[in-house]
Amino acid sequence: MFRRLVWKLVRGNRGRLTVALVALISGAAVISALLNLELDLERKLTREFRSLGANVVLASKPGVEAAGAQTATRSLLSESSIESGLKAMHSSDVSASAPYLYIVGQAENTPVVVAGTWLDQTRALDPTWKIEGRSVDSRTDLIDCLVGRNVADRFGLGPGRQFDISYGAKTAHVTVAGVIDTGGSEDDQIFVNLPVAQKLAGTPDQIELWQFSVTGTTAAMSRFLGRLAAEFPALEARPVRQVTQAEGDLLGRIRGLILGMAILILVLTALCVLATMAALAMERRADVGLMKALGGSIARVTSLFLTEVGALGAVGGLLGCFVGMALSDWMGQRVFGTAISPRWEVFPFTIALMVGVALAGALPLRLLGRVRPAVILRGE
Repeated sequence: MFRRLVWKLVRGNRGRLTVALVALISGAAVISALLNLELDLERKLTREFRSLGANVVLASKPGVEAAGAQTATRSLLSESSIESGLKAMHSSDVSASAPYLYIVGQAENTPVVVAGTWLDQTRALDPTWKIEGRSVDSRTDLIDCLVGRNVADRFGLGPGRQFDISYGAKTAHVTVAGVIDTGGSEDDQIFVNLPVAQKLAGTPDQIELWQFSVTGTTAAMSRFLGRLAAEFPALEARPVRQVTQAEGDLLGRIRGLILGMAILILVLTALCVLATMAALAMERRADVGLMKALGGSIARVTSLFLTEVGALGAVGGLLGCFVGMALSDWMGQRVFGTAISPRWEVFPFTIALMVGVALAGALPLRLLGRVRPAVILRGE
């Protein structure tokens, strides 16, 4: 009987309840989309920032001589010892890493910065590189090199051109595999595989620093920095502050924006339900008076209406969640260029939230318990 009465009440006021249902569906859709985005936000945002390049650097400590060769101006590190230490760490948080050795060589009697590294890792460390020509996929290739856009324009170099790089009394004959365009300092450099730079500098097995691109959250980066510090206590492991600080600031602002929007949507949804239920309460005074005249208790009558509103909130929350999943997927495609994975734990939370909002907005229906049957039966 109780369920039949609830069904009759819903059917008898379809118009006003539809307005409340639409408000609940809209609120649930936005809330679930924001929650789904929030749960996947850190991973997506971290992936976007990792595309900016390396975010962790391992180098010698300032003012402290590292183990390895010593030049007149800088301390160099042992490539083989660091590589063996990194293999022992075996961190899954590192998507790419490479050692670097910088020298100022000569090309056509003009000074130019030469960076020795693992050329097969350059695109992985910085996916924003644009290469005209081809990339170098082997770190043992001693012939091919990559030149920056400004260097290529200065010396008239292009893919396939051969030229000499000299450093002191040593010379390396190289071929341009590709011209890179980054819009940064790389445009003024020549990139060769590490053995070429080491041979020119006369520093075999020596590097200046090691760069890493660490994926995952900020906490994962902190754990990796801790492991680096423990593995190489004589060296300094530091994050690239511009990237990590920008990531943290942006993440905090977006989360604050999501929280503010969620609160605003909840308040607006509750007000819409409140206005609808206030009008509905005025229409149901006669029904309530008749129920009470027939012996219905106040608790019974109130529970009848609250059950109706609660069911309305549950249906609105469920339907809104499906709409919210599609909305979050669209937001992910537009903002991050990839789909946001559905988080099913959002469903029960959003449904419970909408039920709570619906019950909070049903306050006018609770006042129906004060209706006097005698007044209603007299038609007053």
